[in-house]
Amino acid sequence: MSDVGQIERKAQDRVVKFFRDALELDYLGNWEYREGNSNVEVELLTRNLRARGYDNDLISKALDKLKRDASLGGGRDLYEANRDVYSLLRYGVKVRPGIGEQTKTVWLIDWADPGANHFALAEEVTVFGQHAKRPDVVLYVNGIALVTLELKRSKVAVSEGIRQTIGNQKPEFIRPFFTTVQLVMAGNDVEGLRYAVIDTAEKYWLAWREPSDVEDPLDRALSQLCSKQRLLEIVHDFIVFDAGIKKACRHNQYFGVKAAQLRVAKRDGGIIWHTQGSGKSLTMVWLAKWLREHQPDARVLLITDRTELDEQIEKVFGGVNESIYRTSSGADMLATLNQSTEWLICSLIHKFRGSDSDADQDDASRDFIAELNAQIPKDFSAKGNIFVFVDEAHRTQSGKMHDAMKQLLPGAMFIGFTGTPLLKADKTTSIETFGSFIHTYKFDEAVQDGVVLDLRYEARNIDQHLTSPAQVDKWFDVKTKGMTDLSRAELKKRWGTMQKVVSSEPRAKQIVNDILLDMETKPRLMNGRGNAMLAGSSIYQACKLYELFCNAGFKGKCAIVTSYEPQAGDISKEDSGEGATERLRQYEIYRQMLADHFSEPADIAMGKVEKFEKDVKERFVEHPGQMRLLIVVDKLLTGFDAPPATYLYIDKQMRDHGLFQAICRVNRLD
Repeated sequence: MSDVGQIERKAQDRVVKFFRDALELDYLGNWEYREGNSNVEVELLTRNLRARGYDNDLISKALDKLKRDASLGGGRDLYEANRDVYSLLRYGVKVRPGIGEQTKTVWLIDWADPGANHFALAEEVTVFGQHAKRPDVVLYVNGIALVTLELKRSKVAVSEGIRQTIGNQKPEFIRPFFTTVQLVMAGNDVEGLRYAVIDTAEKYWLAWREPSDVEDPLDRALSQLCSKQRLLEIVHDFIVFDAGIKKACRHNQYFGVKAAQLRVAKRDGGIIWHTQGSGKSLTMVWLAKWLREHQPDARVLLITDRTELDEQIEKVFGGVNESIYRTSSGADMLATLNQSTEWLICSLIHKFRGSDSDADQDDASRDFIAELNAQIPKDFSAKGNIFVFVDEAHRTQSGKMHDAMKQLLPGAMFIGFTGTPLLKADKTTSIETFGSFIHTYKFDEAVQDGVVLDLRYEARNIDQHLTSPAQVDKWFDVKTKGMTDLSRAELKKRWGTMQKVVSSEPRAKQIVNDILLDMETKPRLMNGRGNAMLAGSSIYQACKLYELFCNAGFKGKCAIVTSYEPQAGDISKEDSGEGATERLRQYEIYRQMLADHFSEPADIAMGKVEKFEKDVKERFVEHPGQMRLLIVVDKLLTGFDAPPATYLYIDKQMRDHGLFQAICRVNRLD
């Protein structure tokens, strides 16, 4: 045996001993040469089910259902099979003992009594597929493989173990084994542990952060994630299947929900501040799910001003077997609360407002409150044990919203959620409104964890008096510094008229050329794998910039996304005979953009702004080489619906929350 093998063997022996002694897992042995290794060890599962009182007939039928759902082939992929198995684990296997008899539930895992389950591990588990693979350690609960762990010696990066696990899930290896697996892990004694779920790319693997007296980083993380109670809790309460992607909680989401649970026990509201990009909406989902199952007669009302959050919450709850009722108006919300039919209700404040500016959001909130006050039924008395989640709790208007809702729902508990730092004035108002912080996860913590990227800022001035050719050459030299002579010569050819353009055109043209040059020289932009957003100061400026980009050859690769919807009535009195006014020009550019996109007459296309926005956002995110630039004003800069970007150009005044949320468009992992 080589020294490398001996060193890794020692590390694995130590970890196996840690599982046996510290975490009290049964040791099933070294299964390298054992035949028939499976993700469902029938003998172990049968033994546990019998011990918990199930008869052989129920056990046989439950096993048949589990094996069917855990199988691949016939059009079933790993995601679908894993989701179906998770459903059986989480909600039990529904079995009918005989014809005409009532359905019974066979619980493959006893969630209520962790001690009734059999926790065990096996090492060197050889699994046969198209090509055999051998996970270092597999954790079984009642004979069902829930966790795989790859271990590396301290001089080999954890990333090697991650890639090995990802490779094992490929169809040519042992993909079917992972249909029951809930968590995949890789670690060594220096870097500690990383964890994920099936089909997770390497950059999305997570580190667990939690105070502990255990010095060794690997042992510490294993004790925190793989202790019997914690492992079952994470699998039961903190896994979700969201739009084709399986997700497990990050540590901030877990501890945010746990902290909220303690506050629920005291009926003490407050604020959860988790920075932009750290999974705030899933924290809401997991908390709401817990409330549903642990609070008598619980009902959750989620107040949001983001259409996409409203839609995404609905989709995610569908993934955990719950449906959400989306109210159509304030009156509908009151009527729904006045009855006890729906337990999960989402109310969108600004149904018909397109802008995301703070002023418009505040107006929307005022309108919503006025509608509520005008339409309260005489017999109104909200039914149930109500918990109100308020999204974007930092907003000035959230205090007034809270007061209005508190009058309507005097017994409700309110929890505010925010992703942006609470500035001094907002902090006082928000804490007075909702209560103290329940849990915080700040920007620098998320950067340290690799959940979001750090931000890089470059100030740029547009010189409006570039009249000398020498100055233009100097500008070009600075912009192309670091490029080879050949590359610079090729680029200069494409910019043949640059001296004329930069010296004679107004500021807007110079901004356009500045960005076009970045498209040819900046990392990610030059190879079509990145994208950019340009924030202008007005809708008219956005239209003017769009026209300039199109004239420069960017037609079809850029788009305007604002709150504006062209209506003929808007410009009926705009033509004075003295040339096009700004409003008329804006109307014409927008109409032409829509007509070009849909390849149909402008009169028809101008009614499809919502579909246009959805199309270009999807292309911007999924195919950045085709939709390289979005020009915006307020919309898409803040809130849940804002797509991630590689570069953000800001040509407007921004400050405080709006600025922080906008720049967080470019710090997401992609």
